[in-house]
Amino acid sequence: MNKINPLNYTISKLNKLEPKTGRLLIAEPFMDDPHFKRAVVLLSEHNKNGTIGFILNKPLEIGLNDTLADFPIFDATIYMGGPAEPDSLYFIHTQGNFIEDSVFIGNNLYWSDNFTQLKQLIIDQQIFPHEVKFFIGYAGWGYQQLINEIASNSWIIANAEFTDIQQLNDVNLWKNTLQKMGAKFSLLSNFPENPSLN
Repeated sequence: MNKINPLNYTISKLNKLEPKTGRLLIAEPFMDDPHFKRAVVLLSEHNKNGTIGFILNKPLEIGLNDTLADFPIFDATIYMGGPAEPDSLYFIHTQGNFIEDSVFIGNNLYWSDNFTQLKQLIIDQQIFPHEVKFFIGYAGWGYQQLINEIASNSWIIANAEFTDIQQLNDVNLWKNTLQKMGAKFSLLSNFPENPSLN
């Protein structure tokens, strides 16, 4: 897949990291897939069986209580986590010691689908909106599929430096993450979404 790139380097040459659990996938500037356009994906699982992640920067115009009618009031936005299993709800959180069967991602972040226990923690006021982020669906790849996409310049790999959920809710997460990665990545962050406008 040919990418329009006015620079003298390719994204695959810039990538110095391998994908792994806890790292980020950052969409290349001109990706036109509507699910992944300017997406930042947190990898929650990566191994020879494949990869699972959640898109961090695609908020939906619905809250948790719009989706789960029998839940206590909890002021939390739901994000589009990816195109896989769009009827399923997941969450990442910072309370791995309290929510059983949580999967450790890194940097005090975990993911889970244990809504029964989450509901009780909300009722008991032991967990709060700034400690949880919700997703409908997830992003998934076969192992070789993701490797091929990275080789074709579709994804930039970055370390996740987040320590709390609030940092994941940055509306300019795609641009700001690239700008923290150095001069060449910062240039990518300024590319227009439509290359014909460049």
